[in-house]
Amino acid sequence: MTTRLTVAQALVRFLAAQYTERDGVRRRLIGATWGIFGHGNVAGLGQALVEYADEMPYHQGRNEQSMVHAAVGYARQSNRLSTHAVTTSIGPGATNLVTGAALATINHLPVLLLPGDTFATRVADPVLQQLEVPYAGDVSVNDALRPVSRYFDRVTRPEALIPAALQAMRVLTDPVETGAVTLALPQDVQAEAHDWPDEFFAERVWAVRRPGADPGELAEAVTTIRAAKRPLIVAGGGVHHSRAEEALAEFAAATGIPVASTQAGKGSLRHDHPQDVGGVGHTGTATADELARTADLVIGVGTRWTDFTTASSTLFGHPGVRFLNLNIAPYDGHKLAGLPLVADARSGLQELTEALGMHGHRVADAYAAEYGEDKERWEQRVDACYEAEEPDVRPTQPQVLGALDAIVDESDVIINAAGSLPGDLHKLWRTRSRDQYHLEYGYSCMGYEIPAAIGVKLAAPDRPVWALVGDGTYLMMPTEIVTAVQEGIAIKILLVQNHGYASIGGLSEETGGERYGTAYRYRADDGTFTGAPLPVDLAANVASLGMRVLRAKTVHDLREALAEARAADTPTCVYVETRTADTVSGAPPAQAWWDVPVAETATRASAVKARELYERHVSTRRRHL
Repeated sequence: MTTRLTVAQALVRFLAAQYTERDGVRRRLIGATWGIFGHGNVAGLGQALVEYADEMPYHQGRNEQSMVHAAVGYARQSNRLSTHAVTTSIGPGATNLVTGAALATINHLPVLLLPGDTFATRVADPVLQQLEVPYAGDVSVNDALRPVSRYFDRVTRPEALIPAALQAMRVLTDPVETGAVTLALPQDVQAEAHDWPDEFFAERVWAVRRPGADPGELAEAVTTIRAAKRPLIVAGGGVHHSRAEEALAEFAAATGIPVASTQAGKGSLRHDHPQDVGGVGHTGTATADELARTADLVIGVGTRWTDFTTASSTLFGHPGVRFLNLNIAPYDGHKLAGLPLVADARSGLQELTEALGMHGHRVADAYAAEYGEDKERWEQRVDACYEAEEPDVRPTQPQVLGALDAIVDESDVIINAAGSLPGDLHKLWRTRSRDQYHLEYGYSCMGYEIPAAIGVKLAAPDRPVWALVGDGTYLMMPTEIVTAVQEGIAIKILLVQNHGYASIGGLSEETGGERYGTAYRYRADDGTFTGAPLPVDLAANVASLGMRVLRAKTVHDLREALAEARAADTPTCVYVETRTADTVSGAPPAQAWWDVPVAETATRASAVKARELYERHVSTRRRHL
């Protein structure tokens, strides 16, 4: 039996019938479709979404990149078992997807991209917005999505949709391969009719596997752990993707091995778990980084070992340090010349716990006492950063986090991505639940926070969802506030005004750039941006987009505004201007280095001094072989 439908109609019906299943729980794979319509998709996918509105929910976006961010936020909150599709027209709509696609792929988060494309038949050539490539007739702007997609296909014939769609679903549900998947859809093909086999529209369940460890690798891992005197676990985002938090807690409690976390892995243990020692790397805690420097075995669980985590290969300083990498991806399992343990994080941790339990293995009491005492000292530093002795003055940024910390519980989700906030959060935030800490730091994409908050709220409608946004990232992409208002999605925005790029300003100063071009200020007489702050009223801008705004001028005001926003059932923004941190209330400085090359030759004293410091740090870098 067959059914005659357009390509776009067939695709929408097919997507509505796709499911994932893991641990006996079944979920719809494509929960909804985001779209902005133009001539490249309005008559194809636009019409199909109207035709099957009861089967495929639709969300109206304002910016193509932000639609991808919303889909990614939804996917992460859904443990990668469900995601959204995003459709755009050809031209700038399609190229606006590239940044979001890169973010999804780098973070191993599934999203389905459905950009319109130029005519497959080439009867209208060139069409509006078409990129003409003299050396290749089959290239369009959508080819820019190839390097940032885990799977890419251009559907130039109706019958080609069937294998392309099935391959797309395979990649979206593969825990190793998943990321952005792109099906480029020529606008004439979208509207073309075809007789489709009814089996194409039958419900299809994609099993998300949990592979166990190879017995030989497992035995070698157990031997290696038992021989270590100062082991350290580094928990990455794979712990969350696998829902391995409980297994990690049991492993850590049974062995006494301390657990540090990457930005993606923070929250793998609650902040008050005895073995949790906080963030590790350039933005890590002093406790975790000192343990990393002296560890003789580092057990990476679901981490990619980025330069922020390894402090650009300067952090793990023990002469005989070895790495054991529990990772579902063989590519990551072999990094840092590590001993690979290729397995699902939960399965691998459970197998390790059982195998080590047979030997009654546990770290020495003195080691546990050492990191326990260090952790307590760090918590006292966090208290000092959060404390505001003068409630009637503007808060520092750490005091803003302290005020938020005081009102949230384990149900709140905190979203951030770029600027100075990720460093403060990684060092200071006390995570209360496995998915409270939502930091996009694989791509550190400014503008991610607000649309991602919408995606998270759609996936977890009963939870308070906070987008923590600086003025720089807000100005990049505030447009989805309109979407939140339109659909009554009660996200909460904490908008921090510090008049510029605080993080890059600090980095510029450290590397001899003298904060050039990083402040939001008028030009001074010497041509630099060192004049008075710009009279930009971001709170008024938020209000103009339809969102309720609560202005907080002091620490006291902030506490009241945050409590009011948390109780609100409509989209609400808390706006606060921060003051410069001082030595008492500022966040602790970086506890480990990060390699940003400094000019080798310069005449300005700041750059010369920065280069001297840079060369001292570079001398401590090592290759783990």
